[in-house]
Amino acid sequence: MEQQATDVILATRTALNQASALAVEYSFSILGAIILLVLGWLMANFISRWAFEGISRVRGIDETLARFFANVLHYGLLILVFITVLGQFGVQTASIIAALGAAGLAIGLALQGTLQNIAAGIMLLILRPFRVGEYISTSNVAGTVREIGLFATELRTSDGLYLLAPNSTLWNTPITNYSREATRKGELTVNVGSGEQVALAMDALTDLAKSDKRVQSNPQPAVFIETIAADKTTITMRYWTKTIEWDDTRRDMLGRMKSTFDQKGLPIL
Repeated sequence: MEQQATDVILATRTALNQASALAVEYSFSILGAIILLVLGWLMANFISRWAFEGISRVRGIDETLARFFANVLHYGLLILVFITVLGQFGVQTASIIAALGAAGLAIGLALQGTLQNIAAGIMLLILRPFRVGEYISTSNVAGTVREIGLFATELRTSDGLYLLAPNSTLWNTPITNYSREATRKGELTVNVGSGEQVALAMDALTDLAKSDKRVQSNPQPAVFIETIAADKTTITMRYWTKTIEWDDTRRDMLGRMKSTFDQKGLPIL
């Protein structure tokens, strides 16, 4: 019994001595790891903020895109710091990097559609085919752009509805931007009879265009005969105006044309 008790005491002392040796040996590693983590965190924050400010100064780079690149850099640096800390404890970092690569590949395959939206969002933010506040239309959607995100774009339709369009659907189809150009061509077409009615209608349309201050003089408005049939003549008026005034100008033109033709006794066929 006494021999067993002695063996237990010796084993306990040996374990305590080994634990003390390990604590002394790894205490500096643990302290160094903590310092490295803190410094790495501060460095990642500083570099990501510096990168965000630098990218934001680049002309044509949207704030959303600059923040995305800054976040990618931030978390990339944190992963690098974490792997470096593990290396101090003897962990095989090569296997960790390989595992992260395999996990990234699996996640990429699982989120293929989402990654397509992100890639499309980055291209939309770089090339800027449309901006916030502009009215666009594609084969699938149409509306005023409210926000351009990395995954989807928010729009407001002409009848006041909220529309969320995935970026991949916008990037893979032709986009018509109705707000990008400063000026836009307007066109009115009217059918009248023949003979004197044609000349009267053309003079009325010419006076109508020249009397509207929103119609630009360069290029000058044009009034011409589009088609001639046995029972009617089609007359077209083309003019240029500011894009922001295009809708109001066209509506006013239609109303004034109807009033003018009624006053002159010109029937619209």
